Amino acid sequence: MLAEERHRIILELLKEHNVVKLQDICERTQCSESSGRRDLQLLEERGLLVRVHGGAKMKQPLQRELDVMGKSAQNTQEKESLGAKAASYIQDDDVIYLDAGTSTIAIIPYLSEDQHLTVVTNGVEHASLLADKNIRTFLLGGRLKNTTKAIIGVEAANDLKRFRFNKAFLGINGVHEKYGLTTPDPDEAEIKRTALERSEKGYVIADKSKFGYVSFVKVADVTDATIITSTLPASVAKQYSSQATIQEVIL
Repeated sequence: MLAEERHRIILELLKEHNVVKLQDICERTQCSESSGRRDLQLLEERGLLVRVHGGAKMKQPLQRELDVMGKSAQNTQEKESLGAKAASYIQDDDVIYLDAGTSTIAIIPYLSEDQHLTVVTNGVEHASLLADKNIRTFLLGGRLKNTTKAIIGVEAANDLKRFRFNKAFLGINGVHEKYGLTTPDPDEAEIKRTALERSEKGYVIADKSKFGYVSFVKVADVTDATIITSTLPASVAKQYSSQATIQEVIL
């Protein structure tokens, strides 16, 4: 198979799966590991992917962010499992913050009126679903971000500073050992940062594809919250275990 054809197949695999293993590339293209590594190096030099241990991941712009519909269609079963795990940390009578986003909205089906919770959120859809479950809910005031249906801006940040929380649950776009927890939007980053600062305990929900990825704005260090994620490759788990508290969910 010609190198150009292998490159096309590699990029198609990345487009479909976001992360691809070198072993899978070699099997799909019927090439040796040395040829596969050379292909990945060439594609990285062209700015088309990022090499990671044992394979590669799709290169994404620092400010790229899907809208709610786009995010909700990704990793649905995985998000449900992570949402269930996150909900297991919530105790009766807790005051919690729920960040806007499809990762955190997966927590809501596992909450009940009988827990006597108070929830503060900047997610419009989150507030509606919580109200349907008759859970005491406060929706932050401020500017509505149309793509993610999140309330953001100075008014929202100031509103958030009125509250204290037992626990905060955040979605995040990137988890990196050096650059920390990152997200594309500075206004949303400020909301996330403030919620963490005002919480006794912070949790970040991030599937394994978020590890090693860096977005535009830093929210916090990886040491500042417990990261709830799906089962990580052993090399990635080892890489982060010395810094971060990670709770893996076996899918």
